[in-house]
Amino acid sequence: MELKITSKAWEELQGLPLEYYPYLFLWYDTEGCGCGVNGIPTICLTKQLPSNYKRVLNMQIPTYIQEQQEIFFAEQLILDYNQGLFRLNSPEEILNPFIPRQQLISLIE
Repeated sequence: MELKITSKAWEELQGLPLEYYPYLFLWYDTEGCGCGVNGIPTICLTKQLPSNYKRVLNMQIPTYIQEQQEIFFAEQLILDYNQGLFRLNSPEEILNPFIPRQQLISLIE
C-alpha cells in the first residue's frame, strides 16, 4: 500500500504538532455508522500505534494502517488539500472528500 501526499497537503500537515504526534494513521471510522462494514476512510495523527499495524509506503511522514482495516482502502492512495479540507483519493474513486484539519487535531487530543 502506498500513500502519496501532495505538496498542498504536506504544507498543511506541517502546520500540525507533528513533534508530538509523529505518525499518520489511516483508519476506517465506523463510529455511529451501525456496524463494522459501514464507515468512512479517514486519517488522524497519533503518538502511538496499535499492536496490529502495518507500514504504508510514504516518504514524508511515517504512515500506518491496522491490518484488518486495509481492505477498506485502495492499494494506491493520494492525500490532497483543497479549500480548507483534506481529501483522501485513490485513482479509482474519492474515499473521503471532507476531512477538516480540526478533525485531525480533535482526534489526537
